[in-house]
Amino acid sequence: MSHAAFPDHFSAHAGQYAAHRPRYPDALWRWLAHVAPAQGRCWDAATGNGQAAVALAQHFAEVVATDASAEQLAHAPACDGVQYRVERAEATSLGDTSVDAIVVAQALHWFDFEPFFAEARRVLRPRGVLLACCYELLHVDDGGPIDRAVREFYTGPIAPHWPPQRRHIERAYADIPFPFEALVPPPAHMTAEWDRDGLLAYLATWSAVRRHKDQTGIDALVPFSRSLAQLWPSGARRPVRFPLTVRAHRAP
Repeated sequence: MSHAAFPDHFSAHAGQYAAHRPRYPDALWRWLAHVAPAQGRCWDAATGNGQAAVALAQHFAEVVATDASAEQLAHAPACDGVQYRVERAEATSLGDTSVDAIVVAQALHWFDFEPFFAEARRVLRPRGVLLACCYELLHVDDGGPIDRAVREFYTGPIAPHWPPQRRHIERAYADIPFPFEALVPPPAHMTAEWDRDGLLAYLATWSAVRRHKDQTGIDALVPFSRSLAQLWPSGARRPVRFPLTVRAHRAP
């Protein structure tokens, strides 16, 4: 099976991605384990650096974590109960009706929907649950000058360099044709506590920032960091919130 054609925006910076992405709330994985038909096996599709997989291992006996990028998996931590496989989400080595739950964290928008959902139908056990989540622009000061600066950075010179799949996140996955019965997950929130450099390190993982630099030779973060320095003192730590969209669906 070939892995050459998937839209790979992160492998070249896999270590940075692993170090500077926010963490998902464990309450979300507890809820998933509760509504799944059993807590035997969970498939973490497009696991990236294994962040969700490691957390899921606290709630499922076995987690199969797949990603099309071997470089991303090279930065995933070893964890009891987690098995990493270099595989595309649209075609895996998982057996028929072999998983109780599927998680896709901040990745579904990259998939080829029709073959992925066919794969989900194949591998889910009866009444198994598919959960997909994504997070949008962060909030630091409740719409204040830092939030406005981040929004202007997002919609400024880097905007043309966002891959078209980004629109699915902006629409909170409302335009993705999930094939199963919808469930209502509990409210979930992603939070972090960063200093100014932590925010800049996170923004450096944005695919549009890297594509802008590759195509123009200009690091858009340099002028932004100067502006941010006027708003956020060096070393000061602040709570950061990420609006989290969760779509959960149950197979027949």
